[in-house]
Amino acid sequence: MHDRVRSARLAERMMSADEAATLVQPGMTVAMSGFTGAGYPKAVPQSLAKLMARENDAGNTFRIKVLTGASTAPELDGVLAEAKGMELRLPFQSDPALRNQINAGELDYIDIHLGHVAQHTWFGFFGHIDLAIVEVAGILEDGRLIPSSSVGNNKTWLEQADKVILEVNNWQPDGLEGMHDVYYGTALPPNRKPIMLEQPDDRIGDLYLHVDPAKVVAVVETDAPDRNSPFSPPDETSQRIAGHILEFFEHEIKRGRMPEKLLPLQSGVGNVANAVLAGLATGGYEGLTAYTEVIQDGMLDLIKSGVLRMASATSFSLSAAGLEEFNANVDFYRERILLRPQEISNHPEVIRRLGCIAMNGMIEADIYGNVNSTHIAGTKMMNGIGGSGDFARNSYLSIFMSPSTAKGGAISGIVPMASHVDHTEHDTMVLVTEQGLADMRGLSPKQRARLVIEKCAHPDYQPLLADYFDRACRDSHGKHTPHLLGEALSWHERFVDSGSMLP
Repeated sequence: MHDRVRSARLAERMMSADEAATLVQPGMTVAMSGFTGAGYPKAVPQSLAKLMARENDAGNTFRIKVLTGASTAPELDGVLAEAKGMELRLPFQSDPALRNQINAGELDYIDIHLGHVAQHTWFGFFGHIDLAIVEVAGILEDGRLIPSSSVGNNKTWLEQADKVILEVNNWQPDGLEGMHDVYYGTALPPNRKPIMLEQPDDRIGDLYLHVDPAKVVAVVETDAPDRNSPFSPPDETSQRIAGHILEFFEHEIKRGRMPEKLLPLQSGVGNVANAVLAGLATGGYEGLTAYTEVIQDGMLDLIKSGVLRMASATSFSLSAAGLEEFNANVDFYRERILLRPQEISNHPEVIRRLGCIAMNGMIEADIYGNVNSTHIAGTKMMNGIGGSGDFARNSYLSIFMSPSTAKGGAISGIVPMASHVDHTEHDTMVLVTEQGLADMRGLSPKQRARLVIEKCAHPDYQPLLADYFDRACRDSHGKHTPHLLGEALSWHERFVDSGSMLP
């Protein structure tokens, strides 16, 4: 293992995870690596959780503020939540225990665009960063760090934190070295300069992360895998959603609104997204590019087949089979994948210049195109907005997709008024369910509503939505975006009271 820690100076600071955990003090703000279950510290958080649990059980409050790149894994978010060791968490999460604590009001959670986290840290909006715990794949002789399977906010954490703990993970393949592009040209206003990235495969940064060796207080050896995220085979609903999107792409190419090689793809994580990617593999495309946040199984398949020429992201999110494929052919993928800091992968100016096609999931949309990505019935947090807002507002084309119903038909994906709005009607161009696709570009609110009800709503809910809209057009005090305020959220009330939105 010691061949991964080649710096003699930093090798002197090697210690166990239990020893490193004692460097964390109650009340600290601790920034940790990790993005969608990749590249997160595996050992120190677990040792820290045991320490917290002992202290909290003894009546001594031990809680910290935790910042990451995005969601992590049970070995980080899960164990810290179970130890009741977090008083604040940002910017994105997906752990059930943590989610329950957030919705019980037991800790504060800040849901924020992933592209904003680094700059808001630099602006001082989150206060002082006491400590960073960052996984790397290795340390060079001169102290430079080989990034792990995610970059996320690690550059910012290493620069901003007073002290740093490094976890050097032997499980990460040696072949990761050279896959990264860490840009060090960002600055604070008014001294910002353009980011000279014109194509998704442009290299504008460094292969390595930098850290002041004097700040490194511990180096911990680990040998543990990233979290495996299994994906189910695309079901009929996912395949129908994918079919509508692929048909739409063909239509846009024929109309001359997109080139034959499309535009750089951004895709959220999940089975529907993988179904769309699988559809691209059979659509006759080749030489495509991706400028996105996460490389998932579907993108590896497209790269291997030549449909996707290259992909730029900030992290991986692979199943066990995807990990096996990547590790077995890492030299091949290193020439076709770039991992960047999330402040670059999610940078609004770069996204707009490249003209990305954004495809993201949603919890619900209302008839006018306002999208809720985060809250169940307006109050219960699911995971967070993630990077969907970074891409939706700035892409050439913003697509939101979801099954038309959930919970066996008890919930409609299309509602009169969204119970929480993450993406306004101004940021939403296309809505897709298995029922159909609504292209809302160039339409007024009432035109949008008629199209969304006709194309996207489930047949069980379509008459109810049409009745609501007709009565709103007749009885609303405003005729531009008609609503019946006494009924607008009644579907959600009915679900909370009875378990179903259906009357």
